[in-house]
Amino acid sequence: MTLREVPVRTTVSVVKIHGEGAFRRRIMDMGITKGSEIYVRKVAPLGDPVEITVRGYELSLRKADADSIDVTVKEGV
Repeated sequence: MTLREVPVRTTVSVVKIHGEGAFRRRIMDMGITKGSEIYVRKVAPLGDPVEITVRGYELSLRKADADSIDVTVKEGV
């Protein structure tokens, strides 16, 4: 499952970040790394952007960026 497919008000854990080079580095510099927890706060009416909470701060991602992040739903949340 990708971050783009996650329903609102769901906590997930990052499994893998696709892409390479500057794109991958930019995503990782925002605090989205393997194993980090992400809470999906809101999705804009047309689906772009997706607002998330990661490492204690709020961040908005484009659909294309969210589609490159594989996640798994946290158990017991």
